Amino acid sequence: MKHMTFADKNLLVGDEAADLILEYAAMLAQAGDADTVEVAAYGADGDAVRATLLLAEGTPLMSETTHSDLPEPDNADTIMYVREQVMRRSSPPTAQPTDVTMPANYEDLEL
Repeated sequence: MKHMTFADKNLLVGDEAADLILEYAAMLAQAGDADTVEVAAYGADGDAVRATLLLAEGTPLMSETTHSDLPEPDNADTIMYVREQVMRRSSPPTAQPTDVTMPANYEDLEL
């Protein structure tokens, strides 16, 4: 488990979810982009919560190890989504040529 700090909130989340969210947040910041990610976690009071994180440039986010006996929250869907986004951004699909022939002049354009 990792202790994730987001703005003024502290959450306990699984190691894999915390690591992937930080990686994705860094990618978004470099691209000047933003996204929201919902994560299952334990709040500061120990209650199970679902938190929606806005990942954007300048968003204060960190994680640190912790020694907790609580079971890791189920973040399988979040992990899958974040992995897909990281893969899409790190290996974008290549552009493919089309079969469409562009008109030679403006009069040939269909409006």
